[in-house]
Amino acid sequence: MADAIPNDEHTPVFSVDSLIKYMGDDDKARAIVAKIVRDACAPGREPLDQVIAAMQQGRQADAGRIFHVLRGSIGSLGAKRFVYAALAFETALSEQRTADFASLQARAEEEYLRVLLHAQRWLAAYEGADGAPT
Repeated sequence: MADAIPNDEHTPVFSVDSLIKYMGDDDKARAIVAKIVRDACAPGREPLDQVIAAMQQGRQADAGRIFHVLRGSIGSLGAKRFVYAALAFETALSEQRTADFASLQARAEEEYLRVLLHAQRWLAAYEGADGAPT
């Protein structure tokens, strides 16, 4: 299953271009998308810490639900690599493939952190040095 996770330069880590286009491709659309990005990324590492705690406590279903919610919110940011990684982890959890838990969890966490980094860079470029839209 882990092999089904794309890991190439053609699979987006983060891309809100389609979302901006869909919303009108203007300054207002970019401002709305910037808010969506900020809101989606606001929890930072907290969901990962919750997953780690859930897994340590044997609450695999809770860990799966956390990634499911993240997959929806972060996935809307064009984060296809994260979506694939989170889905692979969720599937392993639901199928009780315990041998795959650690590697798939690590991969999903890595892709989530990568999305956060790309989102921060996009926001910085959008907002400019002074915090105002450029």
